[in-house]
Amino acid sequence: MNGAAPVAQDLQPPPAYAGMRIGLLGGSFNPPHAAHRLISLAALKRLRLDQVWWMVTPGNPLKAHNELAPLAARIRLSREVSRHPRIKVTAFEAGIGTAYTAAALRFLSRRYPGVRFVWLMGADNLASFHRWNEWQAISSLMPIAVEDRPNWRHRALASPAARCYGRFRVPENGAAALASLPPPAWCYLSGPLSKLSSTALRSKRLRS
Repeated sequence: MNGAAPVAQDLQPPPAYAGMRIGLLGGSFNPPHAAHRLISLAALKRLRLDQVWWMVTPGNPLKAHNELAPLAARIRLSREVSRHPRIKVTAFEAGIGTAYTAAALRFLSRRYPGVRFVWLMGADNLASFHRWNEWQAISSLMPIAVEDRPNWRHRALASPAARCYGRFRVPENGAAALASLPPPAWCYLSGPLSKLSSTALRSKRLRS
């Protein structure tokens, strides 16, 4: 069962219509955990989003895949963990044959020209964002909301990407308007922190 292929519906993006405000949270979700849910709920509220989509990637190009669980299993677990009608789980990146964020976001922008998307990332990802494929193109495709992570704030805000786009940073008290702003635009969101991480959970599972 865990190794079964994803069903066709999983390989398509969820339905959306013009005017919707949708946050996109990408990752391997290997495994998904409560911190993913926590930042999604925070984004729904603070950014005034209609939905958050968990984009379960075929595999992060910057990470080894030797511990990567089957895609179908990660989709199933993501739905179990998300437990919210406004959090949608999709693996459309596998359906369009890409593991790169820029290509996935271009696809969504073409498919849903009237939807206001916001890319969601943790502060740990902002710290290394300049190493992502086409990271500057991602910044030009849609606004970005960076959610705080334990012990990452200073490294994230001092990162090459944060410095490069410093003049486009939106004050935190203006986060509700982020989805309506033309890119590049980004906001750093403070809030409840969770020390959970997929890497730590995998290590704990291997030790047990």
